[in-house]
Amino acid sequence: MKELVVLSGKGGTGKTSLTAAFASIAESSVLCDADVDAADLHLLMDPDVRERTDFMGGNIAKIVAEKCTMCGQCIDLCRFDAIRDDFVVDKIDCEGCGVCVDLCPEHAIDFPVVKCGEWYISDTRFGAMVHARLGIAEENSGKLVTLVRQEAKKMAEKKHMELIITDGPPGVGCPVIASVGGATALLVVTEPTVSGHHDMLRLLELAAHFKVPCMVCVNKFDLNVEQTTAIEMLAAEKGIPFVGKIPFDPAFVKSMVVGKTILEYRQEGELSSTIKKIWERIREHL
Repeated sequence: MKELVVLSGKGGTGKTSLTAAFASIAESSVLCDADVDAADLHLLMDPDVRERTDFMGGNIAKIVAEKCTMCGQCIDLCRFDAIRDDFVVDKIDCEGCGVCVDLCPEHAIDFPVVKCGEWYISDTRFGAMVHARLGIAEENSGKLVTLVRQEAKKMAEKKHMELIITDGPPGVGCPVIASVGGATALLVVTEPTVSGHHDMLRLLELAAHFKVPCMVCVNKFDLNVEQTTAIEMLAAEKGIPFVGKIPFDPAFVKSMVVGKTILEYRQEGELSSTIKKIWERIREHL
């Protein structure tokens, strides 16, 4: 079993649209949406949820009034000003660090685990899909990313699938790190801008640190041919396979509006041919 994780150094490069397109032509694969902070692959996949499970991933302090002597030590210790003068914890401001719990002299603060979101196992028109939704302003997205990837692996093993296609989060933070470890390969989707070039470079450095092989493709390449050429040269210098470049086309937006992948919306033509060729190159490297 192999896992391809589709990533981008910044948001809005088109990685989810490409992930959906690849899913529509891949054979024997399981889909995984690891972009749990802003999951949107389901908008194109229209999943039929079969299993729904709570994600218990964080803690919130709670002062027990019967034990509290109102000494004020917890208020002094809290760096986030989450404890009010009436010794009630503000759930929004509490970061769940646990300092007040550990250092309360009366042991008057509970630290219950709370629900941070949900994760799902679903059926789609292209096969099984594991995805999740993190609650607003909730934490532990890295832990939830790891969970959905593990469940996708179990699903692939159960169904004897050869490939997991994972839509990863943008950037280089904790959720991205959680989506990289153990992957067979990464596809870095970038766009021909200065910021796209810079953020792609940071992501390539992250992948090199974890020794996960990468591939690169450029979306909307014809908006800035000079930057596209610079990205191709950078990939060549680093020995990273450059699998292709996709032209700007409003059809991507139109396909999303009607809830279809780009290859469903436009089955023939140069754009669909380009994406299919990119997928074949990816399969060769996998």
